Amino acid sequence: MTITHESVATPDGVVAPRFRPPAGASSAAALSLDGEWRFRLFPHPDTGVDRAEPGDDWDRLAVPGHWQLAEAPNAWPYGTPAYTNVLFPFPVEPPHVPNDNPTGEYRTTLRLPADWPDGGRTLLRFEGVDSWFQVALDGELLATSHGSRLPTEVDLTGRLRQGGEHLLAVRVTQWSAMSYAEDQDQWWLSGIFRGVTLEHRPDGALDDVRVHADYDHATGVGTLRVDAATVVAGPGAVAARVAVPELGVEAAAGEELRVAVEPWSAERPRLYDVVVSTDTETVTLAVGFRTISIEDGVFLVNGRPIKLRGVNRHEFDPLRGRAVTPERMLEDVLLMKRHHINAVRTSHYPPHPHFLDLCDRHGLYVIDENDLETHGFEIDGWVGNPVDDPDWTDVLVDRVTRMVRRDAHHASIIMWSLGNEAGVGRNIAAMADAIRDLDPSRPIHYEGDWSSDHVDVYSRMYADSEEVDLIGQGIEPPFERADADARRRAMPFLQCEYAHAMGNGPGGLADYDVLFDRYPRLLGGFIWEWIDHGLTRADDDGVLFSAYGGDFGERLHDGTFIADGLLLPDRTPSPGLLETAAVFAPIRIDAQDDGSLLVRNRYAFRDTSHAELRWTLHTGAEELAAGTLDLVLDAGTETVVRPPSDLSLPEPGEAPVWWTLRAVQQKGDALEDAWLEPGFELGAGQLLLVEPAPLAAPAGRVTTEADGGFRAGPARFDSRGGLRELAGRAVHAFRVDAWRAPTDNDRRPGKGEKSDEQTWYRAGLTLLGERFAGVDVGEDGALEIDSRVAGPAIRTGFATRYRWQPVTDAPDAVDLILDIQPEGPAPESVARLGLLLALDEPRAAEAGVRWTGLGPDESYADSTVAALGGAWQHTVADWQTRYTHPQENGARRGVTSAVLSFADGSGLRIDSGEVTIGGRPQVGFELSLRPWSDEALDRAAHPHELVPDGRLWLHLDAAQHGVGSAACGPGVLPNAQLHAEPVRMRLRFTTL
Repeated sequence: MTITHESVATPDGVVAPRFRPPAGASSAAALSLDGEWRFRLFPHPDTGVDRAEPGDDWDRLAVPGHWQLAEAPNAWPYGTPAYTNVLFPFPVEPPHVPNDNPTGEYRTTLRLPADWPDGGRTLLRFEGVDSWFQVALDGELLATSHGSRLPTEVDLTGRLRQGGEHLLAVRVTQWSAMSYAEDQDQWWLSGIFRGVTLEHRPDGALDDVRVHADYDHATGVGTLRVDAATVVAGPGAVAARVAVPELGVEAAAGEELRVAVEPWSAERPRLYDVVVSTDTETVTLAVGFRTISIEDGVFLVNGRPIKLRGVNRHEFDPLRGRAVTPERMLEDVLLMKRHHINAVRTSHYPPHPHFLDLCDRHGLYVIDENDLETHGFEIDGWVGNPVDDPDWTDVLVDRVTRMVRRDAHHASIIMWSLGNEAGVGRNIAAMADAIRDLDPSRPIHYEGDWSSDHVDVYSRMYADSEEVDLIGQGIEPPFERADADARRRAMPFLQCEYAHAMGNGPGGLADYDVLFDRYPRLLGGFIWEWIDHGLTRADDDGVLFSAYGGDFGERLHDGTFIADGLLLPDRTPSPGLLETAAVFAPIRIDAQDDGSLLVRNRYAFRDTSHAELRWTLHTGAEELAAGTLDLVLDAGTETVVRPPSDLSLPEPGEAPVWWTLRAVQQKGDALEDAWLEPGFELGAGQLLLVEPAPLAAPAGRVTTEADGGFRAGPARFDSRGGLRELAGRAVHAFRVDAWRAPTDNDRRPGKGEKSDEQTWYRAGLTLLGERFAGVDVGEDGALEIDSRVAGPAIRTGFATRYRWQPVTDAPDAVDLILDIQPEGPAPESVARLGLLLALDEPRAAEAGVRWTGLGPDESYADSTVAALGGAWQHTVADWQTRYTHPQENGARRGVTSAVLSFADGSGLRIDSGEVTIGGRPQVGFELSLRPWSDEALDRAAHPHELVPDGRLWLHLDAAQHGVGSAACGPGVLPNAQLHAEPVRMRLRFTTL
């Protein structure tokens, strides 16, 4: 049979899959073929180019790499990236793909080094090629393969001359029948994007090695068996020897060794060098002893329950796409560890094998996922889905087989996943059976199998916290099939995707985490996702920015949906990652209603002796007292602590008084803590012990000016009561506001009928204006202004009263008491309730701000754990979070005072007095600062399009609506929703 790019057939002319030792772990010779290859792109798979054509005058292209990114960010000579999430970017008629199918012809000259060993076999190994390719040597076609994120080996034995030159030709198509199985949510990118090596396999070398390293937690004994197949002897041969030098033991391959060991876990990633050797090859593997089990619906590692506090990770680099370097992989792993992430789902394909080496070494639990997603078939009811097509069985079984054979020796892998969003059908069972035949030691995951017939964990995406609570209790709605229902209820529950981290978010992460800790059945989950996939490109002026769907002129695309990570594209942690770190903290410190702090050791395998509990008593920037708590908690235990009884508290002053407790790294060893430094924070919490003193009564009198306007300290008003000047600066806007530049989560409905953005639009909140209803000077000398703020077309609005009064003892200060009363039909939510103020300030971005309140980074009503009370400072420029897609950002909550320092040396201080919502008192207000308006923020497609407009825009809010996860999950939970309720705020403005 002639195999073409439209054939549904397993790879042809390739070597049977085998394990992949780490780079440098084998004594056998290897030669990297990475570097510049000769390249030409053609519009069709029938390129018309002879496989013997050397391409001497062709272009040069880096391997590994994607041809679409060859000259990024400034030029795109070989086509551009394209992004779709679900939909196929071509007609759905499997196995056919468009005739217009860009095809790359690669050429390189292969020269065996003079010292290349004689005899044995020589294999050509490709770690990843997207999506279908053919390999030829000296003009002869040798192999056809696919499986973009899986390895392919081709036997070149007997075809290479010592010292001779050989032409290696590789033809790669962008589209193939296999594209129907690789519809992952990512950029469509093509080419040889992982490394290529030439590998010598001596006679008698280790052709395949399978490691079985179990741990008995009751006895502390590890059981090691290494099965080895050699090149000459067949499978099951015992020619190989196995040794563990550190333990002083050795045995023949296939024999069991039982010896006392330290187990491997993500918390203590203990590895032993296991040396597997024959007379002609030695391979050293880093092996961890550990056992995975499920008992009574609880997932256990080494006999102890664990919780997966994980992320979904695509391989991504903003300039290189999926051609990720080892340095980037290490950066990812260390960033995860430093933000208390303990697990990774390799969405949605096996990662580069070096990433798994790093997970072994540094300690991350891994769900290794098959290179399979057929999501685009869902749009038409899954008609023609490969997962239910017998013609695809061998192909899909081949994929899981190659994954397991390559990766099974990694201790970090605790579960295999059959793929993602590929529907259901007969091939689910076929893949699961194939994995169990190869490796019965690990559970199998597949979210698409809600019946749980063929898997070992019950997995869902984006189940809301109410449903997760029911599942945790085991009282979720039953299945129709009693046998399936019983089987599922005996399984651990996993959220393989939840808390969608798109733009400003995710909100509600802490609500999930409480449930994960409460119920043993709940295994935890994986946030979607690790990083924004913004590709770096230059605009017409040479300005670099992060591009998303549509920025390359795609006719069909899914826009900003690719920017949904905890990291910005340059790997800057977003506020969402900082919140994740606080929520996932292994030593959680949480305030209780009785004025105590609950300290919990959430490690499964270690006590807290490596951490020191340090406390400070502080107000504003002043530390009043400090100390440590002599406390060590065993794994999984908790205790309640309170401030020392003899702690001397000051009288109420300008700033709140906080007692803050931090668990910080004090000591460690290379095994446990190589990735962090002393003083690293492992958890924090605090108590508010003394609230700020109330503002003194102002008691001053407003003066009337010659033009009929008014003056109240540093504030000047026109005759209608409009604020025209404050602190010596012209006021361009001042009114009550209830809208914000929508977040990505605001724009999507989640599980509701309409999005928050639609709610606010229909309530007129996007076009609010103010009508003054009256102005008067009261008997006490205060300026009283009545107005109504509303949008067009409907009766929803806000009756507003401003009461301005100078401060008698401070001529440069004025107090404002603001009362907001909602009127008319109440929308389901409002974005914010408070004041919008825009001041003339040509150098607004340079202005500094010092504030007392929660910080140092942004927080919202449902992302609060990372925000701690204290004194903080920023510039207005640094105050902004430059999300890949501009949107609401930068709110700081609980602000009791803020000082703005302008470039000309002047300043403005804002102090908080009373703040209530619906009669409920709040501590402080929410502050936002920008050098551009919310309207400009909403219009901008990319951060570099935001240009300061000569004004400083402030929001002084009683509260804001939460951010939720509605972009692909639940919206804002009731405990973080903001509704139209009466508001009272008292603020003091002082010119400095």
